[in-house]
Amino acid sequence: MKWIKLACVLIVLLAMTGCTTAMKQSEWCQHDTMYKNWDHLKFSWTGYAAPSESDVQNSNGQNWWGIGVPVESAK
Repeated sequence: MKWIKLACVLIVLLAMTGCTTAMKQSEWCQHDTMYKNWDHLKFSWTGYAAPSESDVQNSNGQNWWGIGVPVESAK
């Protein structure tokens, strides 16, 4: 029974370590708010369904989304 408890504690510790690492990489701890600015809030609440070119420019210029992730286009 000791080994099962020890294994469970070890699994929980490893999961917490992984979550902490992911949180640091996502820049979540570096921001004091959820949205970068009012433009970001407005887009997230209303404009996400049909983003315009100005939304794309605002997103890139104001760095709304943090670390970029490369995406391959479908062929």
